[in-house]
Formats: sequence, structure tokens, C-alpha cells
Amino acid sequence: MAPWRSLSAGRLTWLQFQWIVISFVVLLSLANHSSGYFYTENDQQASNDRFCFCQLQGTIDDCSCNVDTVDYYNNVKIFPRLKSLLVKDFFRYYKVHLNKECPFWVDDSKCAMRFCHVEHCEEKDIPPGLKGDASSYHKYIKEVQTLTNCNEDLDVELGYLNTSISDKAHKEFQRWADYDEAQDNFCILDDHEPGAEYVDLLLNPERYTGYRGESARRIWSSIYLENCFQAHSVKKKNAYSAMIPYQDMARNEVCLEHRVFYRMISGLHSSINIHLCANYLLSEKSSLGFVAPAGVWGPNMEEFERRFSPHMTDNEGSHWLRNLYFAYLVELRALAKAAPYLRNEEYFTGLEKDDREVKTAVKDLLTVIEGFPAHFNETAMFSGGTSAIKLKHEFREKFMNISKIMDCVGCDKCRLWGKLQVQGMGTALKILFSGKFDDKVETGLGTRLKQPAPSLRLKRGEIVALFNAFGRLSTSIHELEEFRQRMR
Repeated sequence: MAPWRSLSAGRLTWLQFQWIVISFVVLLSLANHSSGYFYTENDQQASNDRFCFCQLQGTIDDCSCNVDTVDYYNNVKIFPRLKSLLVKDFFRYYKVHLNKECPFWVDDSKCAMRFCHVEHCEEKDIPPGLKGDASSYHKYIKEVQTLTNCNEDLDVELGYLNTSISDKAHKEFQRWADYDEAQDNFCILDDHEPGAEYVDLLLNPERYTGYRGESARRIWSSIYLENCFQAHSVKKKNAYSAMIPYQDMARNEVCLEHRVFYRMISGLHSSINIHLCANYLLSEKSSLGFVAPAGVWGPNMEEFERRFSPHMTDNEGSHWLRNLYFAYLVELRALAKAAPYLRNEEYFTGLEKDDREVKTAVKDLLTVIEGFPAHFNETAMFSGGTSAIKLKHEFREKFMNISKIMDCVGCDKCRLWGKLQVQGMGTALKILFSGKFDDKVETGLGTRLKQPAPSLRLKRGEIVALFNAFGRLSTSIHELEEFRQRMR
């Protein structure tokens, strides 16, 4: 007789109770297995999509290295060095014009949050070697900064010859020289213009400010839809979509130069989004409920998923993150290419001990960068004769236009970091494609090292933007690893 038959008699033995419990557990397990198998599989897949979309692997398109290699090299060797270098006075003070009018449209929208405001420097805080127009626009020279008698004639004969040249002619010569030099620029340099001021980057960190809405969307829409190269097959999407779908690039439907341009802009966009997610305004009040003057900041996982997860980005989010690595490698290559010139800079602020430390730290960083096993190969671009020259000009003009769009950003702090990072990326492009930083030249007798041009100089603002922009990309890759750890 089955154990449960005796239940009708109203008696329940210990053996019968055990059978009932075992039978119930087995039946429940079978029911869950039969009715929930596909649910469990889908749930597992959703979990994988949620927690693994930023776990990138494999090679980086258009480059010859792996994501894992970049992660290790950046997070272990480069990021710690940059972090300690960029807090030095030479790199923390950036001169910029934040009050220029938007040249493309009338937009009076401004960020209303108090965190959009930029704290400007007081005169007494600026290092002595950075004060004055000559040190901010033209190549700052230590000897010029420390010259005590400006009326002293150090070369009588040269002074005598120059007396026959009028001041007006001198200004015209300088204007021609500035024009010639500007032909190599990929972005607008406005630190010499009236209205430009020094900003302490450490007092104005890049983070979420609440700047959003139509004004913010218009910025990225203008960049992608009007200034990125567009393939004929590309469908128009919203400002947070990939304007060139990854599948098109994977099928080589977009030429290398167009891919590079788009991927650099996309990488910059991804980097900025990561900064906003990693430094998000969690609350304007402290844990005690009082208003916190500086706000409470920290990582926002939900915002990170919204901006990059597959189901929120039509499966493009992981490709946008890979573009971050691409932009990083391009700027890494620019620093490596300019390393012989950057080593010779004085990094002069007028503070001897600090200047010596910065110069030593820069040399150490450049040595590490030059030791990276696989740099981006810029020589594969613009190598097709007359059509390549035309394409290079169009490439430069489009990036120049993007630097102008930064003056249309309605949030002052967003405008500050947008201008700095675009200028840094533009300086990297200048190094890679102007030809003035090429260390080798082909002759009839073979290949020889090229002698540095006497006029080859980077202005201080370009150097500050170059290192800080690369620092932002480096920080993004480091913060991406932090997000992975939290997701795990």
C-alpha cells in the first residue's frame, strides 16, 4: 500500500511524513524545470548582456593590437604616470576663451545648474612664468620670461638693419607667419584672443553637470550628421547612435580615412560619456539631509548601462567603447611621434623645482609610450596622390569645424572640457599629418633621419591640451575597468 493511503485513517507516521516531503520537493523541482527552462536560459542571456557588454576582447579594428594589451599597458604603466603629471602647475592651468558666440546658430540656452559654472583663476594663483601674452600664444621661451631689461640691444647690427622696417611691415610679416602656421592646425586656437582666461583644471573637473536636452543633442547631431563623412548607405539616426553602422565598416564599405575620422569622434564621445557616468551627481544633499555645497558625486551604473548596453543602443554600444580604444591609440601614436621634440621642451612656469620635476616625469612617460608594442600606423592614410591631398584638406576642414562647434555648448564646464579635448585631438592630428614631425625622409640615397625644423614648435596651449586630452582617454579606459569590476 502506498504510504499516503493511510492518511484517510487520520494517522500520519514519521515514514509517511518523510515520503510526503520528498514527493513535494521532487514535484516542485520537475514543475520548475519543465515550465521555467527557457525562462532561465533567457534570463542567463539577459544577465550576460547586462554584465558583459563592456568586457571587450580581441583586436582593435584598423590597429594591430588587442584590447587586453591596451588595458594592461594603460592601467598599469601609463595611467598612474599621467595622473601624477597632470596635477602639476604646467598642465593644470589652461588658457581658453569661453565667452565666444556660437558661429552657426543662435542658441541662448544655458545650463541652469550651479555645477555648470567654471571657477576662474585669480591672478596671484597663476605661476609667474605663464603670465603675459607672449607665454600663452607664441612659443614660451625661458630666456624671454627671465629677461630683465627689455630695452637691451643684444645684437647692434641686427637692430640697425631692422630700423628700416616699419612697425606695420613687422605686423604684416607676423600675420603671414601666423597664417602659414595655421595651415597645419586641425582646430581653432583662441588662447591669444582678448577675453581668454586661465582656468585651473583641478578646480573644474569633468563630470556630469545636468546639461542635456535639445541644446546638448544639437551639438552631437551637428558633429555627426553635418561634419562626419557620410556613406550613402548610412541611415540617419539619433545623436547617440553610430552614424556609420559597425557592419558597414566591417564590410569595408567606408574608406580608411573616413573610418578614422568617425572612430576618433565616436571614441571622444564615448570617453566623455564614461566621465559623466563615473562622476555623476548622485545627490545635492549630504547623508544627513543637508545641502552639500560641492554635491555628492560617484559612479552611476544605471546611466552607464543606458548609454552603452546593447538593448539601449541597438547593439552598437560595445563598438562605441572599442572606438574609445582606437582614439586612445591614435593619440598615443602622436605622443610617440613627437617625443623627440617634447623631450626638449622646458615646461617653464618660473618655479625651478617644479619645472625640473615635470621635465623628468614627461621624459619617463614618453619612454613608456615609445615602448608600446603596436602603435597606430598613420602612414597608411592620405597616400593616393591628388585625391589624397583633397581628402586630407577635407579631413582637416571638418575637424576644424567641430572645434568651432564647441563654442555652441551651453554649459561652461562642458564647453571647457570639450574645447580642451578637441584641441588635444587636433594637436595629435597635426603631429601625425602635418609632415613636420616625420622623423624620416626618403632621398635618392635611401632613408635618413630628418633634422628638426627650426620653426617647428608647439604652443604651450597645444602641449597642455595634448597631454590632458590623452589623460582623459586614459582615465576613461581605467574607469571602464572600474565599471567592469562593479558589474562582476
